[in-house]
Amino acid sequence: MSIHFPPALQPGQRVAIVSPARKIPAAELAPAIATLKSWGLEVVLGESIAGDYHQFAGPDELRRADFQRQLDDPSIRAILCARGGYGTARIVDGLDFAGFRAAPKWVAGFSDITVLNAHLLALGYASIHGVMPVLFHQAGGELALETLRRALFGEAFQPIAAPPHALNRPGTATGALVGGNLSLLQTVTGTASQAGFAGRILFLEDLDEYLYHVDRMMLHLDRSGQLAGLAGLVVGHFSQMRDNAIPFGTTAWEIIDRYAQQYDFPVAYGFPVGHEADNLALTVGQVVTLTVDEAGGALTA
Repeated sequence: MSIHFPPALQPGQRVAIVSPARKIPAAELAPAIATLKSWGLEVVLGESIAGDYHQFAGPDELRRADFQRQLDDPSIRAILCARGGYGTARIVDGLDFAGFRAAPKWVAGFSDITVLNAHLLALGYASIHGVMPVLFHQAGGELALETLRRALFGEAFQPIAAPPHALNRPGTATGALVGGNLSLLQTVTGTASQAGFAGRILFLEDLDEYLYHVDRMMLHLDRSGQLAGLAGLVVGHFSQMRDNAIPFGTTAWEIIDRYAQQYDFPVAYGFPVGHEADNLALTVGQVVTLTVDEAGGALTA
């Protein structure tokens, strides 16, 4: 399947901020709105911003209708997801992408937004895995924000490097990027939102999971055949991992290594992607080359 890329943003265009998952007060977005305006963009806030239904940014119907409105509005040239949390998977099956197919636009976010990254790739469209408006001004996140701007405006991809790591497996591979949050990649397995991994470079990250959950999710990806055909594997941040009273006995990266060892694709650990300030933007669907050697890992385009 060929992958279609939405047009790069241009100054003066309109972008929407929506929240397809957890609720967020509109006031928390003021710094991000100022930044987007400084990029020359006009900002529209969706109805889900300031929506309030338990932990969600409004009931499923409201969040779905809000996202649909932005998909269908030809004046909106990018949809930025305000934050993650949980809830995107509850609305994705009700979305109609006919208008989007006629006039593709960028969708950007990470964490729970992995559902949309995967769903769009399954439909044959690229999207951006990158920092969300609620985190635009996180301390130490200046480069992450700049890489998001570059991706949205179609500027050249800058190489991303990671230092050497004992678990790295040397090699070189070229393929389209696929991936995101491990928990959500497991969630979409077997659904219409599952994007194929075969021949692609998978990147993984996660937050606040028990180590045995990480093992269970990697086992699920493996048993469902999704690891066998990978071109390469990039491992990002696995932040704030938890353990049981009886320790699991291995770290998150060691758990991933246990499954990766069954195959011969190159693997690199420690990439700046995930739930840390240095969450550099990756365009899901972009063809990149992964190089892993004694200097560490590198992604180039």
